[in-house]
Amino acid sequence: MARTTAPYGTWKSPITADVVLKSGGNVDELFVDPITSTIYHIEKRPAEGGRMVIVDTEKGEDVVGKEWNVRTAVHEYGGAPATAYGGVIYFSHLSDGRVYKLEEGKQPRAVTPENKNYRYANISVHPQQPHLLVAILEDHTKPDPANVVNTLCLINTKENTVSPLVTGADFYAKASFTPDGTHIAWVQWFHPDMPWEGAEVCVAEVKADKSSLVLANTKVVAGKRLEVAVGYPAWASNDLLLFVSDESGYYNPWTYSVSSGKASPVLSQPVAEDFAEPMWLIAYNFGVPLDQEGKMALFTALREGRNVLYLVSLQGGTLEELESPYVTISFVQRVTHDAAVFLGERNDEDERTVLCNIKDYAKPKFTALGPQSGSDDLPFPHSYISEPQAITLKVPETGEPVHVLYYPPTNPDYVAPDGERPPAVFSIHGGPTSRTKQGLNLRHQFFTTRGWAWVDVNYGGSSGYGRKYIKRLEGNWGIADVQDSVVAVQQLAAAPYSLIDPQRTAITGGSAGGYTVLKVLCSAPDAFAAGTSAFGISDFFKLAEFTHKFESQYLFKLIGGRPEEIPDVYRERSPVFLADKIRAPLLVLQGSEDKVVPPNQAEAIVETIKKQGGRVEYVVFEGEGHGWRKEETIRAALEKELSFYENVFGLKK
Repeated sequence: MARTTAPYGTWKSPITADVVLKSGGNVDELFVDPITSTIYHIEKRPAEGGRMVIVDTEKGEDVVGKEWNVRTAVHEYGGAPATAYGGVIYFSHLSDGRVYKLEEGKQPRAVTPENKNYRYANISVHPQQPHLLVAILEDHTKPDPANVVNTLCLINTKENTVSPLVTGADFYAKASFTPDGTHIAWVQWFHPDMPWEGAEVCVAEVKADKSSLVLANTKVVAGKRLEVAVGYPAWASNDLLLFVSDESGYYNPWTYSVSSGKASPVLSQPVAEDFAEPMWLIAYNFGVPLDQEGKMALFTALREGRNVLYLVSLQGGTLEELESPYVTISFVQRVTHDAAVFLGERNDEDERTVLCNIKDYAKPKFTALGPQSGSDDLPFPHSYISEPQAITLKVPETGEPVHVLYYPPTNPDYVAPDGERPPAVFSIHGGPTSRTKQGLNLRHQFFTTRGWAWVDVNYGGSSGYGRKYIKRLEGNWGIADVQDSVVAVQQLAAAPYSLIDPQRTAITGGSAGGYTVLKVLCSAPDAFAAGTSAFGISDFFKLAEFTHKFESQYLFKLIGGRPEEIPDVYRERSPVFLADKIRAPLLVLQGSEDKVVPPNQAEAIVETIKKQGGRVEYVVFEGEGHGWRKEETIRAALEKELSFYENVFGLKK
């Protein structure tokens, strides 16, 4: 069929806002029973008030009834609310915070005392005394962030008692027993670190009987506060602990031997790839031992903006890359000695739960699991999908890299007039210590099928490119991210790339990404022709007041101090005080109930721009907080953003 010649940005697309709404996975995380090898997942149910449900992945059956919400608020972000061992499931129920025991054919039974100030997560079952559990306990009896107490606790499920086991650190995660139950490992860290800045892996001897469990000879075996981040420990045998360390500058696999008392890197030479990502969620996992003899492990690592899959010889110190179609891999869990399961995303299909079989450590076989595993549920042909190109740019003054993902305009029904370059949307992720990953995202495709280019900017400070890249934002939030966003738009518009029309560029982002949007428009007012800030942070003084324990020191590192120490810096970095410099048309999207960025902050920016005679549009979504939850909001925000750009750039369909 002949293609229609039409200007970029005016193409008709089969991807409507409703199609975008129906896309994406609803699996939140995975866990596996190490005894039965049964695979479970936690599923989000937006239509049921947003509750979380345990599902038997292969059967596609709910494990708990509609009265249960399997979720925890430890670290506020939660994660790891459930575990399974020998056919028994333990889970945290959000409404009362208690841990429940679920046996087949029975109703869940509470195994912790009633106390709404207690939050539990990351439950580990002792293999010889399975009625004894170790879990994170976060005590909010004194709710001020400085007074919230995190410990590792012991839960006796026969006596329904909870007692402290490990105390002293500010945070704990990833407690796990050796297969024989004689040792336990965990991660701990202290303020002012986030877990990806400085953390410690600890190992202790375990003495357990029917009534008690005690630890002895606790040792910090790896990691260093402020300097070396370690994490994700898992036992490869009764002697060998597998974990990751960024001592080389990248998260690489390491092991610790109980018998020798030594920790060492697995690989003979460090690899400049991250074999893990920042632990925003306790349930994150990126590598697992396969056998229980300390021989082989399966890891995913990040290279050029996408995940790769490796078979790692723990004894030989070698890597074998496995051919994989999945560009994003997360929540890796061991199933058997030659199989693991993970959440996998490709650039041309929605997220899947994937079983990876590696028989005799040969070529892997991937099988999608669950009721819809075999369906191609895209309501349009694959020829409409824009595939990303990973591009590394350079800051002219320093030569430092800037990583972007470029999605070209793609629509099989249209071609642009000769010589025309497309309008482009530059997207800035939140976090800010995070990244925009690859994988099918229909918000991107919503624009690219209409003849827009889409660019994800993984600015300095983003994860997935090593420790040094993350630390570029330390003390420089509002500077490095702004610089890199400007570098991205300038260089992609110029030779040798010449991929976009420099006169028709928009910058968009939400929360921390919305902050960078606002700061770019204030600091480099001519860099972009339009911008959209969704619930964007605009006042660092107010942000310093709104915090929780997990992130209570995070802002101070990113800016370089506390408000009382460097008030001038806080003012210089806060767009609410700089809005008179904004020249580009701006769309501000705001939730009426947002406590992180209250509406009056957004309104102050809007009023300043109006007084200057600038162009600004302000949309408030009633009942929404810091982020969109309702379908009607997500739809309205997407359609409004597109129509705003079309109007600003004079694009008519």
